[in-house]
Amino acid sequence: MIRHFLDLDDAGPAAIAAMLNDAADRKAARRHLPRGGADPDAPLAGHTLAMIFEKNSTRTRVSFDMAMRQLGGTTIVMDAGSMQLGRGESIADTARVLSRYVDAIMIRTDDHAKVVEMAQHATVPIINGLTDWSHPCQIMADMLTVIEHRAKLVGTKWAWLGDGNNVLHSIIEAGSLMGFEVRAACPEGYDPDMAAVGAATQRGATVTLTRDPAIAVADADVVVTDTWISMGQLHAEEKLAAMAPYQVTTALMAGAAPDATFLHCLPAHRGEEVVDAVIDGPQSAIWDEAENRLHAQKSVLLWALGKLG
Repeated sequence: MIRHFLDLDDAGPAAIAAMLNDAADRKAARRHLPRGGADPDAPLAGHTLAMIFEKNSTRTRVSFDMAMRQLGGTTIVMDAGSMQLGRGESIADTARVLSRYVDAIMIRTDDHAKVVEMAQHATVPIINGLTDWSHPCQIMADMLTVIEHRAKLVGTKWAWLGDGNNVLHSIIEAGSLMGFEVRAACPEGYDPDMAAVGAATQRGATVTLTRDPAIAVADADVVVTDTWISMGQLHAEEKLAAMAPYQVTTALMAGAAPDATFLHCLPAHRGEEVVDAVIDGPQSAIWDEAENRLHAQKSVLLWALGKLG
């Protein structure tokens, strides 16, 4: 069977744990290697990853490109405006054609239905680099970062502040699969999709939704936020006003566990969702988190291509 990575549940707890362990081992093993050099085993030598970008990207683009280089493979980078997909060729036909050229496809797009359709017609693995529904690669990096900073994942308490968006959906899914609690404080009208919450609770997860940021962060081990205005969103002023009480401040962080870890997937709008004193402070792990996109995605690629687990 083809191993697609559209959401975390496509892999499941055992495979996720294997990927996180592999990512940690590979990260440690390359500590003294140049960033552009291949891992000694070069497990994806001769493999090519196609990367399709319908949304702007810094971390996803560079981390996947460097991941393939370090695994010994190569990449082809495309954006919708420079390929026939942007001129009306169907997702299905694009998937069929690219499957004849490359070994895997990563797509960063808006509508989650596009990655689902691509997976239905591709004969190579499809990896979700981001959709409006979920961001599983980001949460793989987040989980790796929490393990590095807190030595464990199971039993930790994660607090989310702000918009009930795609990143939160993947955090909720991750909590249900990997055994950590999620508390989300969102303003009215900006809750996560109840389908994501319902799927997690059916697995026995502990998911709390609240309007009160203090309740969400109380004794939390991990505090997470994201930009309030995503690419292409309308009614920014109205949304910013609703989100203002959910800004991560030093006072709010003081309500979390004394050694709580702060995460943000970046890019950050400093002074909106988080203040400088937090994002640049001693509890912030955002630069490790950003780096870990590279290491976690290497293991996602290996799993998807049948080289791991």
